[in-house]
Amino acid sequence: MDARPADSTLKDLITLTMVSGVGPLTCRALLDHFQTAGAALDASIGRLKEAPGVGPKLAERISKARSEIDPESELATCRRLGVELLPRGDDRYPPLLENIPDPPALLYVRGALEPRDQLAIAIVGSRRCTPYGIRVAERLASALARTGFTIVSGLARGIDAAAHRGALKAGGRTIAVLGNGLANIYPAEHEDLAAEIAAGRGAVVSELPMTQGPLAGLFPQRNRIISGLCLGVIVVEAAPRSGSLSTANHAMEQNREVFAVPGPVDSLASRGCHRLIRDGARLVETVDDVLEELGPLAHEIRPAPDEPPVRHPAELALTDQERSLLGCLDDTPSDVDALIARTRLTASQVMATLSVLELKRMVKRLPGHQFVRA
Repeated sequence: MDARPADSTLKDLITLTMVSGVGPLTCRALLDHFQTAGAALDASIGRLKEAPGVGPKLAERISKARSEIDPESELATCRRLGVELLPRGDDRYPPLLENIPDPPALLYVRGALEPRDQLAIAIVGSRRCTPYGIRVAERLASALARTGFTIVSGLARGIDAAAHRGALKAGGRTIAVLGNGLANIYPAEHEDLAAEIAAGRGAVVSELPMTQGPLAGLFPQRNRIISGLCLGVIVVEAAPRSGSLSTANHAMEQNREVFAVPGPVDSLASRGCHRLIRDGARLVETVDDVLEELGPLAHEIRPAPDEPPVRHPAELALTDQERSLLGCLDDTPSDVDALIARTRLTASQVMATLSVLELKRMVKRLPGHQFVRA
């Protein structure tokens, strides 16, 4: 999808975010102080220094930004590569991300973010992972994707790539958050994976200018976006100094749930996970451990603006027929004849659909061929 035609407000925001030294917190301080990016760019050096976190050198760079930064070139690159720009406050901007302390002022999106992506969970872990870690990450991602969760990770080698691939194999959605600009996928061997994600299976996103290369200092900053997009974070294999632990720390600061997968007691790759568990993270053995913790949070998620909130994450993965029948059930027992009348489905369709919903633990069968919503 091409970036939408930009007005001067968007161009000003692009310019401000591309100033060296204007990170997410400084950008937010400038927008709070001056109300708009344009007002900040037009302010005198003296007035700029009144904003929190802005010293003389940064104030000078901001004052010169209009003459030194070309937002039209950035927009042209976005259009060429099918990248959309979402400023904070846009109705398509992820609501969960908007509520963290330091949200990106501008989000670059290749692919599409959808309302159902509010029901998201991150799966992260070490690049130097073991076959056990790859197997667990892919299995958890597939199972969670089948229940309706969008899987978020960082497109890195190892656990991240396994999480994305697990979601895709299950026919689910996944979001990859990069620590560099979207003009160049990093690592390069994941270009095909990124393309598959963006082609209708999710989105590849970044807060960084299109041509920004990967720098070590940008990845911890990226990690707050991974956790910020999600209801919780699962860590699968993390050494004591793993970057995945920073994602878990961001999740704790953002009041998100933290999960960790245990490993062999003598495995260096799992020591970070064991430390998280000792510190209070929820131990994960199966997908049920995650659903038990996050299921109640799904009550506030709507698959689409005109649909009612879901009661359980698995509802997002139902077919239209399954969702229609489930919507006719509540805590009061109903028999098959009543459900046929309410849904206008045939008896065989109702029975077959009830059997599927029962297997998915969405309905409960009572004596006398009565059914209630589980």
